[in-house]
Formats: sequence, C-alpha cells, structure tokens
Amino acid sequence: MSELLWVTILSGAAYLGWRGRKIGVALLFGGLAALIVARAVQRVAVAGWLPALLVVLLGLCLVCALGWYRFTHHRSRVRRWGRAVRRKDGVASTLDVLRYGSGLAMRRQATRVRPALRDLPLCERLRLPVTEFAVPLCRAGMWRVWASVEDVVLVFGIPRYGKSGWLGCHILDAPGAVVTTSTKLDLYEATHKLRRGLVWVFNATGVGGLASSITFNPVVGCVDPVTAGHRAEDMLPAGSGGGDREHWTAQARQALAGLLHAAALGQLGMQAIAEWVADPDNAADEVDQLLSRSGDPTGAYATAARQFFGTNTKTRSSITNSIRPALAWLPNPHARVATVGDAQFSVEELLRTRGTVYLLGAEDGSTASLVAALTGYIAREARRIADLQSSGRLDPSLLLALDEAALICPIPLEQWSADMGGRGIQIIACFQSRAQVIGKWGSAGAGILINNAGGIVLFGGCKDEADLRFWSSLFGERDEEILTTDPQGQPTSRSVRRVPVFTPAQLASLPKFRVVVWRSSMAPVLGRVDRFWARREYREQIAAVKQAERAVLADADATTRRARSVRTGLAGAVRRGHSRKLVATVRRRGGSRV
Repeated sequence: MSELLWVTILSGAAYLGWRGRKIGVALLFGGLAALIVARAVQRVAVAGWLPALLVVLLGLCLVCALGWYRFTHHRSRVRRWGRAVRRKDGVASTLDVLRYGSGLAMRRQATRVRPALRDLPLCERLRLPVTEFAVPLCRAGMWRVWASVEDVVLVFGIPRYGKSGWLGCHILDAPGAVVTTSTKLDLYEATHKLRRGLVWVFNATGVGGLASSITFNPVVGCVDPVTAGHRAEDMLPAGSGGGDREHWTAQARQALAGLLHAAALGQLGMQAIAEWVADPDNAADEVDQLLSRSGDPTGAYATAARQFFGTNTKTRSSITNSIRPALAWLPNPHARVATVGDAQFSVEELLRTRGTVYLLGAEDGSTASLVAALTGYIAREARRIADLQSSGRLDPSLLLALDEAALICPIPLEQWSADMGGRGIQIIACFQSRAQVIGKWGSAGAGILINNAGGIVLFGGCKDEADLRFWSSLFGERDEEILTTDPQGQPTSRSVRRVPVFTPAQLASLPKFRVVVWRSSMAPVLGRVDRFWARREYREQIAAVKQAERAVLADADATTRRARSVRTGLAGAVRRGHSRKLVATVRRRGGSRV
C-alpha cells in the first residue's frame, strides 16, 4: 500500500513538472516511480509468472488509455500545439527540421518519388545523395531544409539578391533533365560545362551573341486540334485584368488556336497568321478553305474562325489586340531564325540523355510567348511520356528551373502546379515579388499558385508594403513577454502580447543570401542559401580556365621573345656590316616570326 502511495505521489510530481516545463524534474520523478513499480513486479514474479504478467498488462493498458486520451483529444492537441508555438517562438525547431524537412525525412519517401530506387539494395540507397530525390532550400544551423521533387517551389526576391546563384546549384544537382529560363548568360556560362548529358540552347533574342542550337516553330504539330489549343493557351495565358480583359483573352485564345490549326493544315508559318490578323477581311476565305481539311469532328475551330472573321469591326479589333502579344516576337530577326525548320525538338531524347535546355529571353517580354510555347510543349510532352510509364511518373524527374518566369515564360503555372509534381515534373519558379505574380496571372491565379506551393523561399530587399504584410501574416505570430517596471526600475507586472514572428521590417532588411523558408508541415525557418560560385566543382572549372589562359599567354610571350631576339640579331648583323647572305640565313631560321 505504501508503494502504491509513493508511485502516485511521484507520478503526480512528474506530471506537474512536465506541465511546468521542468523536463529534468519530470524525468527524475518519473524514473523513481518506474523503479518502485519494477521492484514490485519483481517481488510478484517470485510467486509465479502469471501474476507478474497480469500486473504488467494492466499497467500497459492504463498507460495506453491515458496516452490515447492525452494525444488524440482535439482540445489537448490544440493546447499542445499552442504550447509548442510559444516554446519555439513561432519558428521550426531542430527537431521539426529533422522530422519533416531533413535529408533523413526525404529518404523515407525516396522510393515513392523515385520508383526505380526500389530495385536497389538498402545499402546502395543509403549511399545515394539526397539530391537524387529532393532539393535543398536552405541551411538552418547544422541541418539543411529540403523539399521533395514533388513539391512546387516558389522563390521571391529582388534582383541581385542571390536567386540566380541559388538556382544554379539546383541545375547542377538535378539528377534528370533540366529546362531552365533566364534573361542573361550567367546560368548558362556557370553550369553548361558541368551538366552531364547533352546541352541545347534556344536564344530567341540573341543574348550575348549565343546561337540557338535548336529550332521551334509554334505551328508545327498544330495539325492536331488538341495541340493547337494547348499551343494557343501557352502563348496567351490568362491575364490579370479579369472581367472584360479575361473575356477578350479567352476569345483571342480560341481564335489563335483556329489560326494555328489552319496554318498547320496549309503548311504555313507564323508570318501567315500575322498577315491574317492584320488583314482579316481578305483572309476569311483562305482560312475557311484550310479549315475545311481539318479532321476535327466537332468543327469547333472552323466555327471560331468564322465568328472571328464575321463579327463586327469593334469586336474583331478587341480580339485582334489581344492576339498581338503572341506575335510580338516576329519583328525580331533572332527569333525568326530560331523558328525556321520543320523538325520538332525531341523531348524523348532530352529525357533519355538527361540533358539540359537553356531558354533565353528578353526582359521586355517581347519573346515571352515564343519561350512559353516551347516550355509548354516540353512540359506537356513530358507529361504524356510520364503517363505511359508503369509508375505514372518520370524517373528521374524533369526539373523546370524558371528564372524570371513572369517576364519571359508566362506559362499557366497556376494549372500546372496542381498535378505536375505527381508526374515527376518539378517546378522551381523565381519571381521578383508577389505583386509581379498577381500582375501576370491575376489575384485568383496568384492565390492558386501560392496555395499549391510545397515550399516558399523569400529573399530580402522587398519594399512593397502589401507583399511584406502578406508574408508576415503567413509566417504567423508568437508571444512576446512585456515587463512593466516602476520609476525605480523594479518589476511590477508581466504581460504577454502577440507579435509577428517576422515583422515586415525584418523581412525587408534580410541580408543577401539570408532567406525565410516556409515549407509544408513545418513552421518557417530562417536560413542561408548556397551559391553556385562557392561550389568546389565550379571553382575547379574556373581554375582550369585560368590555367589554360595562362598557358596561352605564356606561349604568346615565348613567341614574342623569340621574335624579339631574331629582330635584335638582324639589327646587330646589319650594324656590324655582315653580308646579305648571313641576314637571309637568319631570316630563314627564325625571321618568319618577326
């Protein structure tokens, strides 16, 4: 009876210590209670094993019942969550990172996102780098925070704050094929020699004088009505205006799909479409005749074309103005050269060789529709190939690393973010601000895209008040203790107030390469990102280039010294009055380098 009393007292003390956050005290009293119970069980076991077993089972049932009530009751869970948030000041603890966002957590789902890894022995799977099935977001303390290859990752930060340096690391680490967009050559120059597999370039604006190694004609493939509809959707994404603007964009998208289908049936190019749009009155009969060859049983495109050409002048003018952004690249000679040819780019070869495609565009967005059409073609073809696989996904995954996505690649990301990850197509999209996303895809599209994101990386430098308030509210609040003192400085009272975990001013003043990361199932994390120029392989590449340059310069210097010595010998021979025969001999032996 006395032992039962002591066990009750010690258990109560352990519970009170746990409630009071005195973890050491709780463990001490709980351990003493466990020792008393163990001694009691040992004495009962002398009389026979059956009573001891009954006592142990009764104790286990009691513990399980208490644990079930404690950890499954919704009120207890809410209180536990609240205490955890207050204890961690609203950010993820080391245990949270280890449990949800660490490399160990990613390894637990490796065989699900990469079905081919199931055939490998366990020891070989453990030796694989985590980058085979996850992407690093930042480094927080001693741990890296990772996101699965299934997650859509959105990056926000003003120019020259580290986005491109961070994105270059993912291009280098990607185990499969990569499609990346950029307005500059920095990502290409830094990564194309270090990427395994074939490398292609599509430079529709002639950035840096780099020639395109692939061509893409938006009309090719539009003999299929479904392809024509997708191509028009990629070249004319949903706008941000809503209302009338979205209405005219939808009308323009339908008309453009019909014109693409007609041009493909007539084996014409985008220039013919531009002429039809510029002079619709004289083009109606030609387009109608071409669409009569269509195999579309519904006749939807022929009907849309007749409506476009037959409507009143004011309505047709509104539709025409909405189509013009899809044709803005035609005056660019580099863009026209990049679209010459009937051979379509092979996505199967890209996936098979795990190659890399660099899509370069202009900051003014003049070639955005062309780059978006090629990106959409690659992504949709990759999704078709993924559907043919036994697992229903690409293995390894295809990475879409979209830098300045809103400027040069306005694809329908709000739609793709829902299902591309489940098919082995990962999206990492970089933007300058949330306002830029709203300006390109509208409030509804921006909300869908951010809501579907599995990871958000926020760089500093933002000065937009609405954006800063949005991110501050997303990262939540924490309790801050306020101490009130009297005039003599003695504390008189304590109170608690709710404050943001990260205030707008703190988010705006983040230093370079410091980020706040939000990841699903985890509180926000403050960390530091990697840069491609700090990686060992990049430094070795730069060192090799410099060594080759030094070798060329040394060879040039040696040649110059030899030539100088020959010139000196000739001049001396002339001064000393040597014969012309000697001078000719010197010239034959080394004078050709002079």
